[in-house]
Amino acid sequence: MPEALNEHLGHDGAACPDSYYVRTAPESFVSTLHSQGAWQPGEQHLAPAAGLVLAEIERRLPSDKLVSRISFDILGVIHSGEFTIDVNVIRPGRTIELIEASMRHGERTSVSARVWRLLPGDTSAIVGDEWQALPEPEEAPAVPFSGRWGGGFIASLEGGQFADARPGCAQSWIRSPYVLVDGEDDPATAAFVKLVDTANGLAVREDPKSTFFPNVDLTIHLTRVPESGWVGFDTKVAFGPSGVGETTSVLSDVNGPIGTAAQSLTVRVGQGAK
Repeated sequence: MPEALNEHLGHDGAACPDSYYVRTAPESFVSTLHSQGAWQPGEQHLAPAAGLVLAEIERRLPSDKLVSRISFDILGVIHSGEFTIDVNVIRPGRTIELIEASMRHGERTSVSARVWRLLPGDTSAIVGDEWQALPEPEEAPAVPFSGRWGGGFIASLEGGQFADARPGCAQSWIRSPYVLVDGEDDPATAAFVKLVDTANGLAVREDPKSTFFPNVDLTIHLTRVPESGWVGFDTKVAFGPSGVGETTSVLSDVNGPIGTAAQSLTVRVGQGAK
């Protein structure tokens, strides 16, 4: 992984706001130490970056349509410091639309996203799923996630994990006290999405100090608008024999299961977090 300079606000000990980002212009931001990634100090974690990209789509293109699927491709290190978010409509429509957005550092794009938004309708009479409901968040024994992972983003989280967790399989609840952008309220779906990429670190199959297994993407499917606050994960991790893996999760809010997340992993033995 190319080394990234640590340019997060607050990395030098100076005060930074209780947010993951600070807006510097209508389409530009600077990262704070709270968005710092787990693999090296000078990167951003995809989780808050994903939440911010979705929040900007919702802010610039407000709609009554609901977010159905969000896919993020990581095109390189998500550098700390200043960056811009670009938003474009790929497929406009009255009932269905596809929107593309990207995080750009100068001329280099680090994250590319596509979002399907669908017109809502009343299907309350046929609601159903086959996902297992998690126990309540308050029932999960507290876990210091920063004991396993470094970085400011992981340090910003609170939550718990159930006692039957094992390598490659765990049920967890997490939340964060921080908003995405200083002085701005999070849209409900973005507030949920800003925590989802933590899934790859919740049920680790191997010690991240000796095995490198970052995800190169994140795909989220949702069946309704989430309740912001707690995000629940029923997570399973698979490593194949040739350096490729996958993390899959059933996602929940406090009202029950709400969708799924999947992450493709590049697995390298003998490398680890810095």
